[in-house]
Parts: sequence; structure tokens; C-alpha cells
Amino acid sequence: MSDSQTWVTRAVGGGAFANDLAIARFGSEKLLGRSGFALTSPAFQHGGELDPSFTAIEEDAVAPPLEWTAPPPGAQEIVLIVEDADAPADKPLLHWLAWGFPGQRGKLFEGEVPPRAGKNARGNSEWLLPDPPIGKEHRYVFQLFALDLPMTLMPGASREDVEASIEGHITACAVLTGRFEGHEREELDLEEDLGIDPDDLDLD
Repeated sequence: MSDSQTWVTRAVGGGAFANDLAIARFGSEKLLGRSGFALTSPAFQHGGELDPSFTAIEEDAVAPPLEWTAPPPGAQEIVLIVEDADAPADKPLLHWLAWGFPGQRGKLFEGEVPPRAGKNARGNSEWLLPDPPIGKEHRYVFQLFALDLPMTLMPGASREDVEASIEGHITACAVLTGRFEGHEREELDLEEDLGIDPDDLDLD
């Protein structure tokens, strides 16, 4: 990352990363948090750890809840891009691509399907569950962009399509970082989780 983009490193937190995030390529320090535009989550603090219920560790995992303040006047639409800042790839691994949010204060409930979603790194339009290597901590950067025009893209659009649509039309941006360390999936503890005494089971 160039010296001119060290503001992105500070905004994301946790030190440098290999590839430029969307906010580095399409936002700016001037647009970050403009007019008080901010992104938060009731489930984790900025720089805090994601609960396993939002990751590949749990079978019924869903996307975390998000909330954002009003963007600057004149905003027409809000776009969300979530990338893994620490994935070893040519581009940051894309976990979520969503738009269709009105240009005003808003929120996404836990597990809620966004109005429109594009293809993630696996080619589907869902929240790609974080699943870093065991013992490795990755940063998942939720990047919110306020636009001065409405998006015309249909659901299923690619990252390239969305990026082409937002370039030059961003009036404000906000960042929220969640961390998660890869670890082995825990085996079910019969006694603790289900109240079953293993000695009572006939396993023969």
C-alpha cells in the first residue's frame, strides 16, 4: 500500500495488508466518515472478534447485523463491500457485495437478506462465511459507500460491475473491521450441550 493510502491502514486497524481494499481504490481520507457517516454492529466492536455464529465454525452461521448513520445530503444509495484484508490473493477475498439500500440511515438485521447482492469470491450471492487457516487471524473489513446516484445493476452482478458503477460517485465511506482466528471445529459435547450422559448410550 502506498504512503498516500496509510489512512486506510489506520482506518482498518491491525497493520498493513497485501492488497488494496475497495475503500483504498475508490474512497479517500476526505470521504471517510464525512458528515458523521459511520458503520457499526451490535454484535462486535470495530477491531473486535466476530462471534463463531457468523463464521464457518458453526453450521447455521449467518451474516452479522449492521447499522449505519445517515450519509451526507444528496446520497441516493448505499453499497456494502466486505473483504478479507489478509487473504493471500491477487485481490482481497470478497465475502459480501450488497446494494439497494436507500441513501439514508439504515440497518441489516442478523441473517437478513439485502435488497440486492452480487457474486462473492465463491460465485454465489450469499455471505461468504469467514474460514481462515487454523491459528491464523484475518481481518474482515466491512466497507460502506454512499453514492450520489442510484445503482441500476441487477442481483448477481460481479465485483467488477459494482466497482465500475461506484467509481467517481462516492460521497462518503465508512469502515468496520471484525477479526477472526481459524480453529478446529469443536466436537459436540454430549453431556454439556445435550444433557446426555455418554455412559447411558448403547454404542455397541
